[in-house]
Amino acid sequence: MADHKKKTSTLSLPHSVYTAEWLRRWEGEAAGLAGVSLYELMERAGDAAWRTLSWLYPFAGHYLILAGHGNNGGDAYVVARLAQAAGKQVMLIECAGHSPLPEQARLARQAWLDAGGAILVADAAWPERVDVIVDGLLGTGLAAAPRAPYDELIAAANAHAAPVVALDIPSGLNADTGAVAGDVINAAHTVTFIALKPGLLTGKARSVTGRLHYDDLGLAPWLARQTPIMERLTAAQLTRWLTPRDPCAHKGDNGRLLIVGGDRGLSGAIRMTGEAALRTGAGLVRVLTREENIGALLTARPELMVEPLDDESLRHGLEWADVIVIGPGLGQGDWAKNALRIVENCTKPMLWDADALNLLAINPQKRHNRIVTPHPGEAARLLNSKVGDIESDRLLFAKNIIKRYGGVVVLKGAGTLVADAGGHMAVADVGNAGMASGGMGDLLSGIIGGLLAQKLSLYDAACAGCVIHGATADLLAAEKGTRGMLATDLLPALYQFVNPERIA
Repeated sequence: MADHKKKTSTLSLPHSVYTAEWLRRWEGEAAGLAGVSLYELMERAGDAAWRTLSWLYPFAGHYLILAGHGNNGGDAYVVARLAQAAGKQVMLIECAGHSPLPEQARLARQAWLDAGGAILVADAAWPERVDVIVDGLLGTGLAAAPRAPYDELIAAANAHAAPVVALDIPSGLNADTGAVAGDVINAAHTVTFIALKPGLLTGKARSVTGRLHYDDLGLAPWLARQTPIMERLTAAQLTRWLTPRDPCAHKGDNGRLLIVGGDRGLSGAIRMTGEAALRTGAGLVRVLTREENIGALLTARPELMVEPLDDESLRHGLEWADVIVIGPGLGQGDWAKNALRIVENCTKPMLWDADALNLLAINPQKRHNRIVTPHPGEAARLLNSKVGDIESDRLLFAKNIIKRYGGVVVLKGAGTLVADAGGHMAVADVGNAGMASGGMGDLLSGIIGGLLAQKLSLYDAACAGCVIHGATADLLAAEKGTRGMLATDLLPALYQFVNPERIA
């Protein structure tokens, strides 16, 4: 145990993500290869959680522990025993089940009783003083909405003034999808074990996990030999995609990007996309839009080349460009439909966003040279589904978009997903609620388009673009807060994340 404590940090998060179902299937083998039993693994989990609790709340004296009828409850018994041994006042409430406890949970429960601990029933009155609530009710195996008495205990914990620390995952949150089917613990902190699970990073995760902590329980060597289901992306990885420029580089080396869109009343969208591409490092950016938008766009950003959109300018632009972005402010009228008919057969790298996706949903076709960047509403239209369906399993529906439309998909939202037809998938663990405002998607299209122009692959441009976008917003949020953040606020700050020498 001492060795494990020295080697494991509860503060750093890994970049590999595995499904909870996969982990349940293989954790026994992992424990065996590490020379420990599943019960010893449970002891390690409880110890890791207790060390985190002690660090977070050093002066807390009264603990309320909620233990479910499973291995998550077993972790809770270990925490209760360690807290009591440290001199804390501990009250443990148990949700009894109809079936026997798993063996390791039964051993943990008995160890708690042997240490003099008491077990109270689910409807027991809560003590007057509670400093911290520990959620060990429902673990990663949850497949449906919590039932009584779990739902009642979850509601009571959420209503209490004391902070809640969840073991492995907040009870009620689906570990593999991030979906919530009913009541769910609103945790201040979550301590997860062995591996990160997708449901901790996308869907409703950010609303309920609080600050996420991690402990590999000494299984890092085994885990390093496994193939993750997806990758967690952060700003620390940007140097993987962005290399310093050659001192002799000229604008032609940095790509020529064509952006199509900006119908009447929507010139702001195309302006933000164009400037984001320039700020990301594209060498030349040409915008095709309504003629009446030209003066405003050139006044706002003279570095853009702006022309009226017609068949001739579009065909010339497609020949000139290395990369095409279509959709921001495009509209869905005949003007937009005609442009899309010309663009859709282009074989150069493309990004389709906004109204280009709404028109694509009406006339579906598959392309492997294209990135599509839907938010959940656009994704629902692309798949003839409902937003609730998309949010119920974001990983599944991202894959379904790829199957139907090809290329690369960026499924936007809290915990944006990037996936391609080769089976690669990533979650961008950046961004914040300040990005819930108009124009943020237009910026992302320009950022990714600018990276494509600089010769990144479709998948790499999508991954790096999502990270740059979210990390820039996080920087601003740390300085000024989230409410009132505008998309254009990000533009001057993009420098921080597109230059590797500044990242390092």
